[in-house]
Amino acid sequence: MPQESLGFVKLEWVCPKCQSRNPGPEKVCLSCGAPQPDNVQFQQAEQQQIVTDEKEIAQAKIGPDIHCGFCGTRNPADAVVCSQCGADLKQGVQRETGKVVGAYSAGAVKQVACPNCGTMNPETALKCAGCGASLASAAPAAPAASKPAEPAKLSPVMIAVIAAVVVLCLCVLISFVVMSSRTEGQNGTVESVRWTTRIAIEALRPAEYQGWKDEIPSDATIGDCVERVHHVQDQPAPNSNKVCGTPYTVDKGSGFAEVVQDCQYEVLLDYCEYTVIEWQRVDVLSLQGSDTSPVWPQPQLLQDQREGGRQESYSVVFETDQGQYTYEVGDYNLFQQFQIGSEWILNINGFGQVVSVEPAR
Repeated sequence: MPQESLGFVKLEWVCPKCQSRNPGPEKVCLSCGAPQPDNVQFQQAEQQQIVTDEKEIAQAKIGPDIHCGFCGTRNPADAVVCSQCGADLKQGVQRETGKVVGAYSAGAVKQVACPNCGTMNPETALKCAGCGASLASAAPAAPAASKPAEPAKLSPVMIAVIAAVVVLCLCVLISFVVMSSRTEGQNGTVESVRWTTRIAIEALRPAEYQGWKDEIPSDATIGDCVERVHHVQDQPAPNSNKVCGTPYTVDKGSGFAEVVQDCQYEVLLDYCEYTVIEWQRVDVLSLQGSDTSPVWPQPQLLQDQREGGRQESYSVVFETDQGQYTYEVGDYNLFQQFQIGSEWILNINGFGQVVSVEPAR
């Protein structure tokens, strides 16, 4: 996803010696003068302001600082030799870069009272404007996250109930499989038969749909259209809206962070109502009978009509010593064999359903 830069902001670092906050670009602590160690992490300032000074912007763009491999002094990315000991910085170590520090917030700077004289100062100030006392105390630590509540433990009774339910479900499943697969043969006599034949009738009628304008059939009549988001892409398009996420800061390794946001483009296209003329079911003709010679309806089709498909269904009622059973037949040739009074062997499962039949010998 493409990123869009909104500028740069200064980060902060906390002096491990005196716990004072310092602006990210500062190489030594402003309170005690201690050099910044190479393991100090930059963090986001309480209040963030986009840098407007051209020199600071240029400094932010040159890349991560380098800690001298001999004396540990922090040097700008474009330095060739260490500013402290003159050593070649080819042996130095660049600071980590590219880490997301946090969300960008550009709210108004809060005012705080100096603990020494009470003068109000911007929260980001390092020294009091009234008495010069240091205000660069470390930011208060974030409150410790509350320990998540431990999930309630199941009592032995609940465990026993759950186990019983699981066992019961397994028994039901096993019983179902057994009852479905186990069959019992019974002698049966054909008591009656029944057939039904159906023919669907279709006619050309208008049908209304909705869809993207460029996908509508060429022979359709287009009605009202509205613009909708068709898809999202990384590159701008002639008819698109730019949509960006929440800005966030990325550590540049120089005490500055770049404020970026991820942006994409919603491409808008016309979504329309349209009408097409197509074949639709308008009627169903059916016939029924109680013999083994089914016949089909004879439709009288109009000029704009046609047959839309045929369906047939057959059923046989058997009389047995244990009562009547109905068998659904899907094959026309098999159905013709079920003459009234003929004898068959019925294979019946545990649910009382006829699963197959065969002529009695």
